[in-house]
Amino acid sequence: MRVLVTGSDGVLGSNLVRELISRNYDVNVLLEQGKKSPTLEGLNITRFHGTILDDNDLNNAFKGCDAVVHGAASTSVFPARNPQVNRVNIDGTQKMIDAALRHKVKRFIFVGTANSFGYGDEEKPGKEGDPYQSFKYGLDYMDSKYYAQEKIVSAVKSLGLPAIVVNPTFMIGPYDSRPSSGAMILAVHKGKIPGYTLGGKNYVAVKDAATAIANAITMGRIGEAYILGNVNLTYKKAFETIASVINTKPPKNGINPTIAKAYGSLNSFFARFFNYYPGITKELALISCEKHYYSPEKARKELKLPQTPIEVAIKECYDWFEENNYLEK
Repeated sequence: MRVLVTGSDGVLGSNLVRELISRNYDVNVLLEQGKKSPTLEGLNITRFHGTILDDNDLNNAFKGCDAVVHGAASTSVFPARNPQVNRVNIDGTQKMIDAALRHKVKRFIFVGTANSFGYGDEEKPGKEGDPYQSFKYGLDYMDSKYYAQEKIVSAVKSLGLPAIVVNPTFMIGPYDSRPSSGAMILAVHKGKIPGYTLGGKNYVAVKDAATAIANAITMGRIGEAYILGNVNLTYKKAFETIASVINTKPPKNGINPTIAKAYGSLNSFFARFFNYYPGITKELALISCEKHYYSPEKARKELKLPQTPIEVAIKECYDWFEENNYLEK
C-alpha cells in the first residue's frame, strides 16, 4: 500500500513517516519547493515538491496512493487574522478533498486539532462532538482548522469521502527541527520562563499520535473524529515535569491572569509596531490562563492509541535536541 503524507517534515509528520516505513508502507511526501527537510534525510520515501494549493502538484503526489494523511497546515498565530492561514488551511483542505475524490483513495485521514472541540476541566474534559468554543480568541489558525474539519465531515456525508479525522493535543517528542512544541522544553532548559500561568492543557507523546494515525489507515470509523491525547496538566505541573526529566529547575512563580493578558497585549502591539514575530501574543496569553483539557478515551478504544508516559516523550525530545546541537543555539 502506498500512503501520501502532507506536512511530513513537521514533528508529527517526521515521526509518522518513520512509523509507516516500519510497517512496510510505500510513502510519498509532498514538500514545499526549496524548503530544507532535515528530519527526512536518508529515509526511503518518494519526494514530490509543490503545494497543496496547486492541482497539478497534488495530482503528481496522489498518483498510485491508496491512503492519504493530510497534516500540512499553517500554524501561524500572528497576526491573529491572516488570510494566508485561511488559504492554506481551508482552501488547501478543499483541494486535498477534491484530489482524494479524483484519485479514488481508499482512506483519507485529516489531521485536525483537539481545539476544534470544546475543552473542559479535570472533572469533565472535552470530548469529540463537544461544540467548538474557541471563536472567542479571534485566531484564524484555530478557526481555520475548525472550518477545514467541517469541510471533511461535509465531504464524507455528501460526497462519500472515505475520511476520518484525528485531533492531536499538544505533541512532544523527537525530530522537532523547527522547533515547535519542543520550544517549551528548550525554554525550561535555558531558564527563560519567568513563571507559569494558571491554565493547563493535554499532552501526548508524538510517537503515540503517529501510531494511532498509522492505525487509522485500517482502523476507525469513516466520518468519525478521534482526540489523540494522554495526560491533562496545569502549566505549573508541566514545567515541573519537564524540569525533573532534564534535571533543571522549574519556574517558581505563578503569573496573575491580569498581568499575563496585559503582557500579551503589549507584546502584540510592539510586534506590530517593530515588525517581529512575538513568542506570546494577546490571544495566546488569554488561552494560557484557561484549562484546555480533553479525554482521549475514544481513540484509545478504536485506534489503539498508546499512552506513553509524557516523561518518556520529554526525554526523547530533549535527547534529540542534544544530539542535534539545539541546546546551545
